[in-house]
Amino acid sequence: MAVVVWFKRDLRVEDHGPLYAAVQSGQPVVPLYVVEPEYWQQPDTSRRQWQFVAESLESLRKQLKRLGSDLLIAHGEVIRTLDDLKQQYGITQVFCHQETGGDWTFQRDKAVIAWCQSQQIEFREWQGFGVVRRLVNRDDWDQHWNRIIKSTRLPAPEGIRSPDTSGWPQSLPAPAQLNGGPCPDRQAGGSERAIALLDSFLERRCVGYQYNMSSPLTAPRACSRLSPHLAWGTISLRDVYQQSKETGDHRNTLPRKKKSLTSFRSRLHWHCHFIQKLEDEPELEFRAMHRELEHLKTGPNNSERLHRWQEGQTGWPLVDACMRSLEHTGWINFRMRAMLMAVASYQLWLHWRDPALHLARLFTDFEPGIHYPQAQMQSGLTGINALRIYNPVLQSQKLDPEGEFIRRWIPELAGVPAEMIHTPWLMTPAQKQRFGGNTYISPVCDHEQAARVARKAVGEFRKRQVSQTETDRVLNRHGSRKGPTQNRPRTGSHDSEPASQLPLF
Repeated sequence: MAVVVWFKRDLRVEDHGPLYAAVQSGQPVVPLYVVEPEYWQQPDTSRRQWQFVAESLESLRKQLKRLGSDLLIAHGEVIRTLDDLKQQYGITQVFCHQETGGDWTFQRDKAVIAWCQSQQIEFREWQGFGVVRRLVNRDDWDQHWNRIIKSTRLPAPEGIRSPDTSGWPQSLPAPAQLNGGPCPDRQAGGSERAIALLDSFLERRCVGYQYNMSSPLTAPRACSRLSPHLAWGTISLRDVYQQSKETGDHRNTLPRKKKSLTSFRSRLHWHCHFIQKLEDEPELEFRAMHRELEHLKTGPNNSERLHRWQEGQTGWPLVDACMRSLEHTGWINFRMRAMLMAVASYQLWLHWRDPALHLARLFTDFEPGIHYPQAQMQSGLTGINALRIYNPVLQSQKLDPEGEFIRRWIPELAGVPAEMIHTPWLMTPAQKQRFGGNTYISPVCDHEQAARVARKAVGEFRKRQVSQTETDRVLNRHGSRKGPTQNRPRTGSHDSEPASQLPLF
């Protein structure tokens, strides 16, 4: 008789409901992680994500050993693994956290639940954070979120009693096929690193967070950098929220720091708000939130434009610098993510799905519930948000005025002075000869003209093809709420999610 604790995107021992409950049950506990090759072949997974997970699993194993147990790591299908465990240990229960992932994990979870029912094995799920399964009314979501996030954190359970699993393989087998290549400056995984990041953020780095998180120059230090750890669960969102609140509320905390931490906690709220969208409507992984807007663009994407965008070769310096930085580090700040997606959707007029999948593979912190609704929001496919068409030159001049970030990632422009670096295509031959820039590619198109054409096309399509009925459906199902129904946006108005509220930390 034993309880399986199935780890997925919750690679920690602190504030872990399933693990805590399993130990409290008094039965032997089998902590389990299954490396699923088919999952790692999905088009939104990548090598950099796996490497982060692998490091986090090694960290989890060390934590479990300190508590008297070990992590059983299997390779293959979850149901086959559970069947083997049933034969060997007589498992009677499977405990895990709910996962709001893509369709593959959704179907996998349904199959596991069906198998447990057929075997008379109890299957229990815990909420991982403020996302509500089978939410009846979006008006009630904020109350659910507050109750969950402000509830008591669970300590790591002491003295885990486990059956002998020494006969199982002890190595961590990497999936045979992984998308993408190496990521030289990727963040490393593991709960120890998550805790260190949170400590340094709360101690000093958070000051000025709300002002410094927008620029790619200041964001790498100003942001908490906890996003991959929250995505893979090496630290709980509840823990992060409550420690932030405790620090912000301390009587010795300076007002400027309090304000920064209040801003940070609002992003934790939006984090769950966006994941709730995919939880409520899993189809958002594949089609537009506003179903009528799925037909805005038809036919295959322009392969040359897509390729140039993917390779950081659009000819717009800030766009290319961001893409190259993301390729190298696995992370870029929220506004630049929005800009990359918007440029692909509007100026390059690409269907949202290909760019969304490419960015998903590049993000070490890929979180499906945030990523797919955000990709659509930045592509104008929600029907309830204002269009946000980024001007890559104005963004460059505002967020990287001296061209420091651009020069770091585009060596072709290393010698170009600040007044020319944002629009190198306007340099004369003599200026290019003097300062360099001859090898940097020309823009894929006139970004201002392309933006005007896109805005007009979207506006005309909305007038002809978009119904108020579908807009109301999206608003009622996914629109943000500040509380009871009297605080709802009026029907047909823009949803109240500002661009500055993107939930990326």
